[in-house]
Amino acid sequence: MKKLYIKQKVLSMGGRFNVKDEQGQDVYLVEGSFMRIPKTFIIRNTKGEEVASITKKTFSFLPTFFVNAGGREVLMIKKRFSFLKARYTIDTAGIEVRGNWWDMNFEVFQNGEIAGAVGKEWFTWGDSYQVQIEKGEMETILIALVVAIDCVKADQAAASSVSVP
Repeated sequence: MKKLYIKQKVLSMGGRFNVKDEQGQDVYLVEGSFMRIPKTFIIRNTKGEEVASITKKTFSFLPTFFVNAGGREVLMIKKRFSFLKARYTIDTAGIEVRGNWWDMNFEVFQNGEIAGAVGKEWFTWGDSYQVQIEKGEMETILIALVVAIDCVKADQAAASSVSVP
């Protein structure tokens, strides 16, 4: 089992932050696009190689995000139509999220076996998450999933804070 920590900076213009291991060493760098369409996040390893990307679909009625890892699309996060509460679905082949993913406290399963777990760390400056990895081959997908869900939540918060006169 391996643990990684994602700590986002509060005042980062484009969404640039590091993913660290238990010893505090950088493992991944996440770079978000700033004022660019489509909104994207690129996840790079310590050698600077792209290992995953998250892209927001530009023209869609409801927000949709695509996560690519290893040169292929591995999952899609899509907002469902709802009047009272924001509802999202995660479409994948063999990957299932169980728990309260909106509050960032959930487990990820691959083909019925636990691949990892995510927990939000409270009372921190900026968003901080602990990612526990049970299946090493799912590491980049788990990091990409956390970044994508956090982006969905940030977009939702921005949309709900806009008031119409």
